[in-house]
Amino acid sequence: MRNFRRAVRITVFLILALWLHYVMPQQDTVRITGTVEQDENISGLQRYFYAQADSGAAESARRNLRLINTQKQRTWLFGLIHRGGERTMVYRNEDTGWIYPPYFKFDSSDLQAEAENYASTAAEPKWVVITHYGWRINFGTIYPNAVSVRPAPGPDYRPFPWVNLVLFAVMIAGALFLRAMWRQFRERTLDPLANRAEDRMDHVQADLAKRRGRFRRWLGSWKSK
Repeated sequence: MRNFRRAVRITVFLILALWLHYVMPQQDTVRITGTVEQDENISGLQRYFYAQADSGAAESARRNLRLINTQKQRTWLFGLIHRGGERTMVYRNEDTGWIYPPYFKFDSSDLQAEAENYASTAAEPKWVVITHYGWRINFGTIYPNAVSVRPAPGPDYRPFPWVNLVLFAVMIAGALFLRAMWRQFRERTLDPLANRAEDRMDHVQADLAKRRGRFRRWLGSWKSK
């Protein structure tokens, strides 16, 4: 039973960690090589990773998909340490509106124009920071969703994830607050109820034991005759 509870806790922790890694904002230092708009039929696995149609547009399976093609600086340790070299990274550019995840993005058209303005070549590079969420899954044709773009001082610039730290601090504080509320609720409500239930069970068991003793004595009186 203990191993089962441990497995459940590990599974819940992994699911929560993956969800946070998907929805939390991430920042990449990239060089935009171009932008593309294409019609895409959203189906299958894509439905769970794409946001929604542009605000004000009708929702349908077929969508005008905006893509931002880039060359991304290779990094590791949550993007804070430069690893050397570049790799291709493609971002999608979709509104999130008022729904999940709560980025309240309504300006995908403006963001596409900004990305086109920052496009550059390897000979004369313009480095920018793209803030995004999501994953790049090649086999599912799934792209991270770009939220904003801004100029970067250079290719070695590594923005510090202040927003993530603040959000983590708020979540930890909220978790501790809920834990304290749960402990008070358990001490003030559940524990007294459990104690009363145990007392009643003790009384019932004592009463049953007393009746069994009387019945056994009655049987013993018949055996003696």
